[in-house]
Amino acid sequence: MRFPRHRPRVWAATAFVAVASLVAATFTPQAGTALAAEDNGTHCQVSLPGSFAAHSLLPDPFTKLDGTRITSKSEWECRRAEIRELAERYVYGEKPGKPDSVTGTVTSSRITVQVSHQGRSTSFSATVDLPSGSGPFPAVVVLGGLGADTAAIKAAGAAVINYDPYAVGNENTSRNSKQGAFYDIYGSSSSTGLLAAWGWGVSRIIDVIEQSGGSILRADATGVTGCSRFGKGAFVAGAFDQRIALTMPIESGTGGASAFRAVAQESGAQPLSSAYSEQPWLGDAFGSYTGNPNALPVDTHQIIGMIAPRGLLIMENPHIDWLGARSGSVAALAGAEIYEALGAQSNITYWSDVQDGTHCANRSEWRAPLQQSIQAFLLGNGSAPGQMRIAPGKSGNLSQWRNWQTPTLADGPGDPGGPGDPGDPGGPGGPGNPGAPGGACIADYRTVNSWDGGFQGEVTVRNNSTGTLNGWTVTMTLAPGQSISNLWNGQNTGTSGSVTVRNTPWNGTIAANGSLTFGFVATGGSSAPSAITCSSP
Repeated sequence: MRFPRHRPRVWAATAFVAVASLVAATFTPQAGTALAAEDNGTHCQVSLPGSFAAHSLLPDPFTKLDGTRITSKSEWECRRAEIRELAERYVYGEKPGKPDSVTGTVTSSRITVQVSHQGRSTSFSATVDLPSGSGPFPAVVVLGGLGADTAAIKAAGAAVINYDPYAVGNENTSRNSKQGAFYDIYGSSSSTGLLAAWGWGVSRIIDVIEQSGGSILRADATGVTGCSRFGKGAFVAGAFDQRIALTMPIESGTGGASAFRAVAQESGAQPLSSAYSEQPWLGDAFGSYTGNPNALPVDTHQIIGMIAPRGLLIMENPHIDWLGARSGSVAALAGAEIYEALGAQSNITYWSDVQDGTHCANRSEWRAPLQQSIQAFLLGNGSAPGQMRIAPGKSGNLSQWRNWQTPTLADGPGDPGGPGDPGDPGGPGGPGNPGAPGGACIADYRTVNSWDGGFQGEVTVRNNSTGTLNGWTVTMTLAPGQSISNLWNGQNTGTSGSVTVRNTPWNGTIAANGSLTFGFVATGGSSAPSAITCSSP
Protein backbone atom coordinates (compact mmCIF):
# COMPACT_ATOMS: atom_id res chain seq x y z
CA MET A 1 0.00 0.00 0.00
CA ARG A 2 1.18 3.52 -0.67
CA PHE A 3 1.11 6.18 2.02
CA PRO A 4 -0.01 9.48 0.39
CA ARG A 5 2.56 12.21 0.68
CA HIS A 6 0.92 15.25 -0.93
CA ARG A 7 4.28 16.79 -1.77
CA PRO A 8 5.11 18.59 -5.02
CA ARG A 9 7.17 16.64 -7.57
CA VAL A 10 7.66 19.17 -10.35
CA TRP A 11 11.36 19.63 -9.64
CA ALA A 12 12.17 15.96 -9.16
CA ALA A 13 14.36 15.41 -12.24
CA THR A 14 16.79 18.24 -11.52
CA ALA A 15 16.81 17.44 -7.80
CA PHE A 16 17.85 13.87 -8.51
CA VAL A 17 20.94 14.95 -10.43
CA ALA A 18 21.97 17.37 -7.69
CA VAL A 19 21.39 14.87 -4.90
CA ALA A 20 23.19 12.05 -6.67
CA SER A 21 26.24 14.28 -7.10
CA LEU A 22 26.17 15.33 -3.45
CA VAL A 23 25.71 11.89 -1.97
CA ALA A 24 28.47 10.49 -4.16
CA ALA A 25 30.95 12.99 -2.79
CA THR A 26 33.21 12.74 0.22
CA PHE A 27 31.60 15.02 2.75
CA THR A 28 33.27 17.91 4.47
CA PRO A 29 31.44 20.52 6.52
CA GLN A 30 33.09 23.32 4.54
CA ALA A 31 31.50 22.01 1.35
CA GLY A 32 28.05 22.41 2.90
CA THR A 33 25.66 19.54 3.55
CA ALA A 34 22.29 21.29 3.74
CA LEU A 35 20.37 20.51 0.57
CA ALA A 36 18.35 22.87 -1.58
CA ALA A 37 14.85 21.52 -0.90
CA GLU A 38 12.83 20.51 2.11
CA ASP A 39 12.56 16.94 0.82
CA ASN A 40 14.94 15.89 -1.93
CA GLY A 41 13.41 12.44 -2.22
CA THR A 42 10.05 13.30 -3.75
CA HIS A 43 11.18 11.79 -7.05
CA CYS A 44 11.53 8.37 -5.39
CA GLN A 45 8.65 5.96 -5.85
CA VAL A 46 7.94 4.32 -2.49
CA SER A 47 5.34 1.59 -1.95
CA LEU A 48 5.00 0.15 1.52
CA PRO A 49 4.18 -3.54 1.87
CA GLY A 50 1.05 -4.53 3.72
CA SER A 51 2.93 -6.06 6.65
CA PHE A 52 6.39 -6.38 8.17
CA ALA A 53 8.05 -9.18 10.09
CA ALA A 54 8.79 -8.39 13.73
CA HIS A 55 12.45 -8.01 14.58
CA SER A 56 13.96 -7.65 18.05
CA LEU A 57 17.16 -6.06 16.68
CA LEU A 58 17.55 -2.70 15.00
CA PRO A 59 16.41 -2.91 11.36
CA ASP A 60 19.14 -2.85 8.73
CA PRO A 61 19.16 0.75 7.45
CA PHE A 62 20.85 -0.32 4.20
CA THR A 63 18.22 -2.90 3.15
CA LYS A 64 15.49 -1.53 0.91
CA LEU A 65 11.82 -2.42 1.11
CA ASP A 66 12.30 -4.90 -1.74
CA GLY A 67 14.85 -6.83 0.35
CA THR A 68 18.00 -5.81 -1.54
CA ARG A 69 20.79 -3.75 -0.05
CA ILE A 70 22.02 -0.46 -1.39
CA THR A 71 25.52 -0.63 -2.84
CA SER A 72 26.31 2.98 -3.78
CA LYS A 73 26.04 6.35 -2.07
CA SER A 74 23.78 7.65 -4.80
CA GLU A 75 21.13 5.13 -3.72
CA TRP A 76 20.83 6.59 -0.23
CA GLU A 77 18.43 9.37 -1.24
CA CYS A 78 15.72 6.93 -2.27
CA ARG A 79 16.48 4.64 0.66
CA ARG A 80 16.03 7.71 2.85
CA ALA A 81 12.68 8.31 1.15
CA GLU A 82 11.62 4.81 2.17
CA ILE A 83 12.64 5.46 5.77
CA ARG A 84 10.74 8.75 5.71
CA GLU A 85 7.56 6.97 4.60
CA LEU A 86 7.98 4.42 7.38
CA ALA A 87 8.61 7.13 9.97
CA GLU A 88 5.50 9.06 8.91
CA ARG A 89 3.28 6.01 8.63
CA TYR A 90 4.21 4.32 11.90
CA VAL A 91 5.78 6.90 14.21
CA TYR A 92 5.11 10.61 13.65
CA GLY A 93 2.23 10.97 11.21
CA GLU A 94 2.53 12.77 7.91
CA LYS A 95 4.52 15.99 7.73
CA PRO A 96 3.09 17.69 4.64
CA GLY A 97 5.30 19.66 2.31
CA LYS A 98 5.05 23.34 1.52
CA PRO A 99 1.43 24.60 1.53
CA ASP A 100 -0.17 26.47 -1.37
CA SER A 101 1.03 29.82 -0.02
CA VAL A 102 3.62 30.79 2.57
CA THR A 103 4.43 34.46 3.01
CA GLY A 104 5.89 36.60 5.76
CA THR A 105 8.54 39.05 6.82
CA VAL A 106 12.00 38.96 8.35
CA THR A 107 13.34 41.86 10.41
CA SER A 108 16.23 42.13 12.82
CA SER A 109 13.88 41.25 15.68
CA ARG A 110 10.98 39.22 14.28
CA ILE A 111 9.78 36.69 11.69
CA THR A 112 6.12 36.52 10.72
CA VAL A 113 4.61 33.57 8.89
CA GLN A 114 1.28 33.47 7.04
CA VAL A 115 0.08 30.20 5.57
CA SER A 116 -2.89 29.35 3.36
CA HIS A 117 -3.73 25.95 1.93
CA GLN A 118 -6.85 24.59 0.27
CA GLY A 119 -9.09 27.36 1.58
CA ARG A 120 -7.69 27.42 5.14
CA SER A 121 -5.30 29.97 6.59
CA THR A 122 -3.27 30.56 9.74
CA SER A 123 -0.30 32.54 11.04
CA PHE A 124 2.37 32.53 13.72
CA SER A 125 5.59 34.38 14.48
CA ALA A 126 9.03 34.01 16.06
CA THR A 127 11.51 36.48 17.53
CA VAL A 128 15.05 37.05 16.26
CA ASP A 129 18.14 37.80 18.34
CA LEU A 130 21.13 38.76 16.20
CA PRO A 131 24.78 38.32 17.18
CA SER A 132 27.27 41.14 17.01
CA GLY A 133 28.82 42.01 13.67
CA SER A 134 27.36 42.52 10.24
CA GLY A 135 25.01 40.10 8.50
CA PRO A 136 23.58 38.26 6.84
CA PHE A 137 23.82 35.68 9.62
CA PRO A 138 23.24 31.97 9.85
CA ALA A 139 20.56 31.17 12.40
CA VAL A 140 19.64 28.47 14.90
CA VAL A 141 15.93 27.93 15.52
CA VAL A 142 15.49 27.33 19.27
CA LEU A 143 12.32 25.46 20.13
CA GLY A 144 10.62 26.51 23.34
CA GLY A 145 13.53 28.50 24.80
CA LEU A 146 14.41 25.66 27.18
CA GLY A 147 17.95 24.39 27.71
CA ALA A 148 19.63 25.87 24.64
CA ASP A 149 22.85 27.79 25.25
CA THR A 150 21.79 30.86 23.29
CA ALA A 151 24.77 32.89 24.49
CA ALA A 152 27.15 30.30 23.04
CA ILE A 153 25.16 30.20 19.79
CA LYS A 154 25.41 33.97 19.36
CA ALA A 155 29.06 34.02 20.39
CA ALA A 156 29.76 31.53 17.60
CA GLY A 157 28.31 33.98 15.08
CA ALA A 158 24.77 32.67 14.59
CA ALA A 159 21.46 34.40 15.20
CA VAL A 160 18.88 32.86 17.53
CA ILE A 161 15.32 32.40 16.30
CA ASN A 162 13.08 31.89 19.32
CA TYR A 163 10.19 29.72 18.15
CA ASP A 164 7.18 28.79 20.29
CA PRO A 165 6.12 25.30 19.14
CA TYR A 166 2.85 25.58 21.06
CA ALA A 167 1.67 28.22 18.57
CA VAL A 168 1.84 25.49 15.90
CA GLY A 169 0.85 22.43 17.95
CA ASN A 170 -0.46 22.92 21.47
CA GLU A 171 -0.05 20.42 24.27
CA ASN A 172 -2.76 19.28 26.72
CA THR A 173 -5.22 18.48 23.95
CA SER A 174 -6.89 15.21 23.04
CA ARG A 175 -5.78 13.36 19.93
CA ASN A 176 -9.03 14.08 18.14
CA SER A 177 -9.04 17.77 19.02
CA LYS A 178 -5.52 19.02 18.41
CA GLN A 179 -4.93 22.77 18.29
CA GLY A 180 -2.43 25.20 16.78
CA ALA A 181 -1.45 26.61 13.39
CA PHE A 182 -0.69 23.19 11.88
CA TYR A 183 -4.11 21.86 12.84
CA ASP A 184 -5.80 25.04 11.61
CA ILE A 185 -4.63 23.92 8.17
CA TYR A 186 -4.83 20.12 8.37
CA GLY A 187 -7.67 19.63 10.83
CA SER A 188 -7.93 19.06 14.59
CA SER A 189 -8.38 15.33 14.09
CA SER A 190 -5.21 14.96 12.02
CA SER A 191 -3.29 11.81 12.93
CA THR A 192 -0.02 13.77 12.79
CA GLY A 193 1.57 14.22 16.21
CA LEU A 194 2.94 17.42 17.70
CA LEU A 195 6.59 16.64 16.90
CA ALA A 196 5.96 16.53 13.15
CA ALA A 197 3.71 19.59 13.46
CA TRP A 198 6.47 21.51 15.25
CA GLY A 199 8.90 20.47 12.51
CA TRP A 200 6.40 21.73 9.91
CA GLY A 201 6.50 25.11 11.67
CA VAL A 202 10.31 25.22 11.47
CA SER A 203 10.06 24.50 7.74
CA ARG A 204 7.63 27.37 7.22
CA ILE A 205 10.04 29.72 9.02
CA ILE A 206 12.76 28.61 6.59
CA ASP A 207 10.36 29.25 3.69
CA VAL A 208 10.00 32.85 4.82
CA ILE A 209 13.75 33.28 5.29
CA GLU A 210 14.27 31.99 1.75
CA GLN A 211 11.84 34.58 0.40
CA SER A 212 13.32 37.46 2.39
CA GLY A 213 16.27 38.15 0.10
CA GLY A 214 18.93 37.14 2.61
CA SER A 215 19.91 40.60 3.81
CA ILE A 216 19.43 39.69 7.50
CA LEU A 217 19.43 35.89 7.73
CA ARG A 218 21.04 33.40 5.37
CA ALA A 219 18.60 30.93 3.85
CA ASP A 220 21.31 28.31 3.30
CA ALA A 221 22.58 28.09 6.88
CA THR A 222 19.92 27.11 9.40
CA GLY A 223 20.24 24.96 12.50
CA VAL A 224 17.69 23.72 15.01
CA THR A 225 17.89 22.85 18.70
CA GLY A 226 15.78 22.37 21.80
CA CYS A 227 15.76 20.44 25.08
CA SER A 228 13.52 17.73 26.51
CA ARG A 229 10.20 17.68 24.61
CA PHE A 230 11.61 20.43 22.42
CA GLY A 231 14.68 18.24 21.88
CA LYS A 232 12.31 15.64 20.45
CA GLY A 233 10.89 18.33 18.19
CA ALA A 234 14.33 19.53 17.08
CA PHE A 235 15.33 15.96 16.23
CA VAL A 236 12.24 15.45 14.07
CA ALA A 237 12.54 18.88 12.44
CA GLY A 238 16.12 18.18 11.38
CA ALA A 239 15.28 14.71 10.11
CA PHE A 240 12.43 15.86 7.88
CA ASP A 241 13.78 19.10 6.41
CA GLN A 242 16.98 18.68 4.42
CA ARG A 243 17.54 22.43 4.31
CA ILE A 244 18.53 22.27 7.98
CA ALA A 245 22.33 22.09 8.02
CA LEU A 246 22.76 21.38 11.74
CA THR A 247 20.47 19.46 14.12
CA MET A 248 21.18 19.62 17.87
CA PRO A 249 18.66 17.76 20.09
CA ILE A 250 19.27 18.05 23.83
CA GLU A 251 18.11 15.41 26.34
CA SER A 252 15.36 14.30 23.94
CA GLY A 253 14.64 10.96 25.66
CA THR A 254 11.85 8.61 24.64
CA GLY A 255 10.23 9.86 21.46
CA GLY A 256 13.46 11.65 20.60
CA ALA A 257 16.77 10.10 19.63
CA SER A 258 16.60 7.08 21.96
CA ALA A 259 16.06 3.78 20.14
CA PHE A 260 12.51 2.50 20.67
CA ARG A 261 13.54 -1.13 20.98
CA ALA A 262 16.24 -0.30 23.51
CA VAL A 263 13.98 1.97 25.57
CA ALA A 264 11.63 -0.94 26.11
CA GLN A 265 14.47 -2.81 27.85
CA GLU A 266 16.22 0.05 29.66
CA SER A 267 15.45 0.14 33.36
CA GLY A 268 14.09 3.50 34.50
CA ALA A 269 13.68 4.98 31.00
CA GLN A 270 10.34 6.55 30.17
CA PRO A 271 8.24 3.72 28.69
CA LEU A 272 6.96 4.07 25.15
CA SER A 273 3.37 3.98 26.41
CA SER A 274 4.10 6.86 28.77
CA ALA A 275 5.67 9.03 26.07
CA TYR A 276 2.75 8.28 23.78
CA SER A 277 0.08 9.13 26.34
CA GLU A 278 1.77 12.03 28.17
CA GLN A 279 1.13 14.35 25.22
CA PRO A 280 0.15 13.73 21.59
CA TRP A 281 3.80 14.12 20.59
CA LEU A 282 3.93 11.01 18.43
CA GLY A 283 1.52 10.18 15.63
CA ASP A 284 -1.70 8.37 16.43
CA ALA A 285 -0.51 5.19 14.68
CA PHE A 286 2.38 4.76 17.13
CA GLY A 287 -0.10 3.75 19.82
CA SER A 288 -0.30 0.28 18.29
CA TYR A 289 3.42 -0.32 18.95
CA THR A 290 4.00 0.97 22.47
CA GLY A 291 3.80 -2.56 23.86
CA ASN A 292 5.53 -4.21 20.91
CA PRO A 293 8.27 -2.04 19.41
CA ASN A 294 9.73 -5.13 17.73
CA ALA A 295 6.87 -4.90 15.24
CA LEU A 296 7.95 -1.41 14.15
CA PRO A 297 9.61 -1.51 10.72
CA VAL A 298 11.72 1.52 11.63
CA ASP A 299 13.71 2.80 14.61
CA THR A 300 15.47 6.02 15.55
CA HIS A 301 18.91 5.06 14.19
CA GLN A 302 17.26 5.26 10.78
CA ILE A 303 15.79 8.67 11.66
CA ILE A 304 19.39 9.71 12.43
CA GLY A 305 20.19 8.39 8.97
CA MET A 306 17.59 10.76 7.53
CA ILE A 307 19.76 13.61 8.84
CA ALA A 308 22.95 12.19 7.31
CA PRO A 309 25.21 13.52 5.90
CA ARG A 310 24.20 16.87 7.44
CA GLY A 311 25.56 18.04 10.78
CA LEU A 312 24.24 16.33 13.92
CA LEU A 313 25.15 16.99 17.57
CA ILE A 314 23.19 14.83 20.05
CA MET A 315 23.51 15.98 23.67
CA GLU A 316 22.22 13.69 26.43
CA ASN A 317 22.00 13.61 30.21
CA PRO A 318 23.09 10.27 31.73
CA HIS A 319 22.14 11.26 35.30
CA ILE A 320 18.34 11.02 34.86
CA ASP A 321 17.27 7.46 34.08
CA TRP A 322 13.94 8.67 32.65
CA LEU A 323 15.80 10.20 29.70
CA GLY A 324 17.06 6.82 28.43
CA ALA A 325 20.63 7.86 27.65
CA ARG A 326 21.78 4.26 27.14
CA SER A 327 19.17 3.81 24.43
CA GLY A 328 20.29 7.12 22.98
CA SER A 329 23.85 5.85 22.67
CA VAL A 330 22.61 2.70 20.92
CA ALA A 331 20.77 4.80 18.34
CA ALA A 332 23.72 7.17 17.90
CA LEU A 333 26.23 4.37 17.39
CA ALA A 334 23.98 2.65 14.87
CA GLY A 335 23.19 5.94 13.12
CA ALA A 336 26.89 6.73 12.95
CA GLU A 337 27.28 3.63 10.78
CA ILE A 338 25.13 5.35 8.15
CA TYR A 339 27.30 8.47 8.36
CA GLU A 340 30.39 6.30 7.93
CA ALA A 341 28.94 4.51 4.91
CA LEU A 342 28.28 7.89 3.30
CA GLY A 343 31.82 9.06 4.02
CA ALA A 344 30.61 11.63 6.55
CA GLN A 345 31.64 10.05 9.86
CA SER A 346 32.99 13.33 11.27
CA ASN A 347 29.60 15.01 10.79
CA ILE A 348 27.94 13.25 13.74
CA THR A 349 28.79 13.91 17.39
CA TYR A 350 27.21 12.28 20.43
CA TRP A 351 27.93 13.63 23.92
CA SER A 352 26.52 12.23 27.17
CA ASP A 353 29.70 12.40 29.27
CA VAL A 354 28.73 15.35 31.47
CA GLN A 355 29.01 16.09 35.19
CA ASP A 356 25.94 18.23 35.90
CA GLY A 357 22.75 16.17 36.12
CA THR A 358 20.32 19.11 36.13
CA HIS A 359 17.74 18.70 33.39
CA CYS A 360 18.27 21.12 30.48
CA ALA A 361 21.21 22.91 32.09
CA ASN A 362 23.75 24.85 30.01
CA ARG A 363 26.80 22.63 30.33
CA SER A 364 30.39 23.66 29.86
CA GLU A 365 31.22 20.29 28.24
CA TRP A 366 28.84 21.02 25.37
CA ARG A 367 29.89 24.58 24.64
CA ALA A 368 32.96 23.77 22.56
CA PRO A 369 31.35 21.08 20.34
CA LEU A 370 28.26 23.28 19.91
CA GLN A 371 30.29 26.27 18.74
CA GLN A 372 32.57 24.06 16.66
CA SER A 373 29.50 22.58 14.93
CA ILE A 374 28.07 26.03 14.21
CA GLN A 375 31.38 27.15 12.78
CA ALA A 376 31.67 24.04 10.61
CA PHE A 377 28.12 23.57 9.35
CA LEU A 378 26.64 27.07 9.38
CA LEU A 379 29.67 29.28 8.77
CA GLY A 380 31.88 26.88 6.81
CA ASN A 381 34.92 27.43 9.04
CA GLY A 382 37.01 24.74 10.68
CA SER A 383 36.11 21.10 11.15
CA ALA A 384 33.25 19.31 12.88
CA PRO A 385 33.76 17.79 16.36
CA GLY A 386 33.17 14.20 15.19
CA GLN A 387 33.24 12.69 18.68
CA MET A 388 31.49 9.89 20.57
CA ARG A 389 31.71 10.98 24.22
CA ILE A 390 29.52 8.36 25.88
CA ALA A 391 29.07 8.35 29.66
CA PRO A 392 30.54 5.05 30.93
CA GLY A 393 27.49 4.31 33.09
CA LYS A 394 25.08 4.75 30.18
CA SER A 395 26.98 3.07 27.37
CA GLY A 396 24.97 0.90 24.99
CA ASN A 397 26.52 -2.09 23.25
CA LEU A 398 25.72 -1.85 19.55
CA SER A 399 26.81 -5.44 18.90
CA GLN A 400 23.82 -6.62 20.97
CA TRP A 401 21.41 -4.66 18.79
CA ARG A 402 22.29 -5.49 15.20
CA ASN A 403 23.03 -8.44 12.96
CA TRP A 404 23.88 -6.39 9.87
CA GLN A 405 27.22 -5.15 8.65
CA THR A 406 27.90 -1.68 7.32
CA PRO A 407 28.60 -1.86 3.60
CA THR A 408 31.33 -0.05 1.73
CA LEU A 409 29.23 2.08 -0.60
CA ALA A 410 30.55 2.88 -4.04
CA ASP A 411 30.91 6.48 -5.10
CA GLY A 412 28.39 6.27 -7.92
CA PRO A 413 25.61 4.24 -9.52
CA GLY A 414 26.54 1.07 -11.34
CA ASP A 415 29.30 0.02 -8.96
CA PRO A 416 28.67 -3.56 -7.78
CA GLY A 417 29.00 -2.52 -4.18
CA GLY A 418 32.66 -2.21 -3.43
CA PRO A 419 34.66 -4.41 -1.08
CA GLY A 420 33.21 -5.56 2.17
CA ASP A 421 29.52 -5.58 1.20
CA PRO A 422 28.12 -8.81 2.65
CA GLY A 423 24.85 -8.33 0.81
CA ASP A 424 26.23 -9.69 -2.45
CA PRO A 425 26.74 -13.48 -2.17
CA GLY A 426 28.40 -13.58 -5.58
CA GLY A 427 30.96 -10.90 -4.74
CA PRO A 428 34.45 -11.33 -3.37
CA GLY A 429 33.14 -11.79 0.15
CA GLY A 430 30.44 -14.31 -0.79
CA PRO A 431 30.29 -17.96 0.17
CA GLY A 432 32.55 -20.39 -1.60
CA ASN A 433 35.51 -18.03 -1.96
CA PRO A 434 38.83 -19.14 -0.49
CA GLY A 435 39.82 -17.81 2.89
CA ALA A 436 42.54 -15.28 3.32
CA PRO A 437 46.02 -16.60 3.97
CA GLY A 438 47.75 -15.98 7.25
CA GLY A 439 49.18 -12.52 7.75
CA ALA A 440 46.50 -10.91 5.61
CA CYS A 441 44.97 -8.99 8.54
CA ILE A 442 46.34 -5.49 9.06
CA ALA A 443 45.25 -3.01 11.75
CA ASP A 444 45.75 0.75 11.38
CA TYR A 445 45.08 3.15 14.25
CA ARG A 446 44.14 6.85 14.30
CA THR A 447 43.15 9.25 17.06
CA VAL A 448 39.79 10.74 16.10
CA ASN A 449 39.76 13.36 18.84
CA SER A 450 41.37 14.11 22.17
CA TRP A 451 40.59 16.28 25.16
CA ASP A 452 41.83 16.87 28.67
CA GLY A 453 41.62 13.46 30.32
CA GLY A 454 40.59 11.31 27.38
CA PHE A 455 40.50 10.54 23.67
CA GLN A 456 38.55 8.73 20.97
CA GLY A 457 40.40 6.16 18.88
CA GLU A 458 39.54 4.21 15.77
CA VAL A 459 41.12 1.04 14.37
CA THR A 460 40.69 0.05 10.74
CA VAL A 461 40.99 -3.70 10.16
CA ARG A 462 42.04 -4.44 6.56
CA ASN A 463 42.11 -7.64 4.57
CA ASN A 464 45.30 -7.34 2.55
CA SER A 465 44.68 -10.42 0.42
CA THR A 466 42.68 -11.74 -2.52
CA GLY A 467 40.60 -14.11 -0.41
CA THR A 468 37.96 -13.69 2.26
CA LEU A 469 39.06 -13.08 5.84
CA ASN A 470 36.85 -15.03 8.25
CA GLY A 471 37.24 -13.64 11.76
CA TRP A 472 39.80 -11.20 13.15
CA THR A 473 41.53 -10.38 16.43
CA VAL A 474 43.34 -7.14 17.23
CA THR A 475 45.67 -6.76 20.18
CA MET A 476 47.03 -3.45 21.41
CA THR A 477 48.70 -2.05 24.48
CA LEU A 478 47.38 1.09 26.15
CA ALA A 479 49.72 3.45 27.92
CA PRO A 480 49.78 3.51 31.74
CA GLY A 481 46.78 5.43 33.07
CA GLN A 482 44.65 4.81 29.98
CA SER A 483 41.43 2.80 30.23
CA ILE A 484 38.71 2.04 27.67
CA SER A 485 35.30 3.24 28.86
CA ASN A 486 33.32 2.36 25.74
CA LEU A 487 34.01 0.30 22.61
CA TRP A 488 31.80 -0.41 19.59
CA ASN A 489 31.91 -2.73 16.57
CA GLY A 490 34.03 -5.20 18.48
CA GLN A 491 34.19 -7.34 21.63
CA ASN A 492 37.04 -6.47 23.96
CA THR A 493 38.82 -8.45 26.63
CA GLY A 494 40.43 -6.08 29.08
CA THR A 495 40.16 -2.30 29.29
CA SER A 496 43.72 -1.27 30.18
CA GLY A 497 47.24 -2.47 29.51
CA SER A 498 47.09 -5.28 26.96
CA VAL A 499 43.65 -5.27 25.32
CA THR A 500 42.26 -7.80 22.85
CA VAL A 501 39.40 -6.90 20.49
CA ARG A 502 37.63 -9.58 18.46
CA ASN A 503 34.98 -9.33 15.79
CA THR A 504 31.31 -9.48 16.66
CA PRO A 505 29.12 -12.19 15.11
CA TRP A 506 28.04 -9.80 12.33
CA ASN A 507 31.36 -8.25 11.24
CA GLY A 508 33.80 -11.12 11.21
CA THR A 509 33.87 -11.50 7.42
CA ILE A 510 35.98 -9.05 5.42
CA ALA A 511 36.05 -9.42 1.66
CA ALA A 512 39.24 -9.33 -0.39
CA ASN A 513 40.94 -5.94 -0.05
CA GLY A 514 38.05 -4.80 2.16
CA SER A 515 38.08 -3.15 5.55
CA LEU A 516 35.97 -2.25 8.57
CA THR A 517 36.47 -0.16 11.68
CA PHE A 518 35.89 -0.36 15.40
CA GLY A 519 36.09 2.59 17.75
CA PHE A 520 36.54 3.30 21.42
CA VAL A 521 36.66 6.07 23.99
CA ALA A 522 39.37 5.94 26.66
CA THR A 523 40.29 7.95 29.69
CA GLY A 524 43.83 9.10 30.38
CA GLY A 525 46.44 10.68 28.14
CA SER A 526 45.95 10.72 24.39
CA SER A 527 49.07 8.83 23.33
CA ALA A 528 48.36 6.17 20.70
CA PRO A 529 48.21 2.50 21.71
CA SER A 530 51.37 0.56 20.96
CA ALA A 531 52.12 -2.95 19.71
CA ILE A 532 48.97 -3.12 17.56
CA THR A 533 48.70 -6.45 15.76
CA CYS A 534 45.96 -8.19 13.80
CA SER A 535 45.45 -11.89 13.23
CA SER A 536 42.85 -14.12 11.64
CA PRO A 537 42.07 -17.79 12.26
